[in-house]
Amino acid sequence: MDKIKMTNPIVEMDGDEMTRVLWQWIKDELLLPFVDLKTEYYDLGLPNRDATNDQVTVDAANAIRRHHVGVKCATITPNAKRMEEYNLHQMWKSPNGTIRAILDGTVFRAPILTPSIQPFVRTWKKPITIARHAFGDLYKATEFQVPGKGKAELCFTDDNGTELFRNPVYEFGGPGVLQGMFNTDTSITSFARACFQYALDMKQDLWFAAKDTISKQYDGRFRDIFQQVYETEYKSRFEALGLQYLYTLIDDAVARVIRSEGGFVWACKNYDGDVMSDMVSTAFGSLAMMTSVLVSPDGNYEYEAAHGTITRHYYRYQQGEEVSSNPIATIYAWTGALCKRGELDENAALVSFAGALEAACLDTIESGTMTGDLAAVCGTDIPAAYSRSFLRAIRTRLETILA
Repeated sequence: MDKIKMTNPIVEMDGDEMTRVLWQWIKDELLLPFVDLKTEYYDLGLPNRDATNDQVTVDAANAIRRHHVGVKCATITPNAKRMEEYNLHQMWKSPNGTIRAILDGTVFRAPILTPSIQPFVRTWKKPITIARHAFGDLYKATEFQVPGKGKAELCFTDDNGTELFRNPVYEFGGPGVLQGMFNTDTSITSFARACFQYALDMKQDLWFAAKDTISKQYDGRFRDIFQQVYETEYKSRFEALGLQYLYTLIDDAVARVIRSEGGFVWACKNYDGDVMSDMVSTAFGSLAMMTSVLVSPDGNYEYEAAHGTITRHYYRYQQGEEVSSNPIATIYAWTGALCKRGELDENAALVSFAGALEAACLDTIESGTMTGDLAAVCGTDIPAAYSRSFLRAIRTRLETILA
């Protein structure tokens, strides 16, 4: 079988720990035998981020702006323990946060559904897509460890040097912590438009949730911009399709989501989306069964797995043990990127291959071959497949489909 040719490259961003191992296995078993893979490679593994003062992350994000499609392996965002473990120069910020700040845009995360894996929430019948704002907030916050007594203030000085605002934050009586975060009208507006357009494309209702009763200015600005964009740009199109836009408080949204049957887009601010996407993916069956794509306003796409680096499995792998890590979300990151590259380049063969690989993944699970996380969810006596044998089983089905 001739390998499928690519015209333009995908920006490939390698990662950390067990997902880095899976990354290479997926390429060797499922991609390189079938596709003449063309990528621009960036090593976002923690040692290389440290060695380059995290410049490699910035370079990767700018490469996506040039080539418009990227695929990213899961990476470590180090805490103090990780800093010591990897002998880092500093606790580098989230590479996802850096990339999202450069690209702007919205992260859409949706569960990968298959009949064998039933949601833990018995009312859920349809997928729930999390639309996560991917700019600012906690992920680009300025932080300070307060050493002792003192006064913290929030102030703003305009370009003319005029101080327009100064308010007390807290009068510290002793040590503590301080944090300041931001967002912009431009980014919030882009987020709103991306969510409304995605909901229209999917023909699904859109829910947006924040906490404007507490964060009256910050979250209130999100609420007002969403409403303005809806009223001026999308209301008539939503009504023509019988779709609903709902704004509600984040705590009310959680209660509504649990009681719902699914089948809608749930727009969340950056941190809320981070937390709720993990909750939704786990409730649908597994963190490793969720797609994730960052869509920027200027037409750039970055695909990744929604989960982390599977650290516990990696430590066992380092000891020579076989592990049963689920590679599905990482495979779907690749298929998403290949499909989008094929669409942009009008490469039908590449789009078709991506679809065939996804079908092979689901067929393998439905045949009863699955990793430990999925076998546990099914509640059956199906033995858990090790990662490498699971990938080989997918390859066998992929070859059948392609033939």
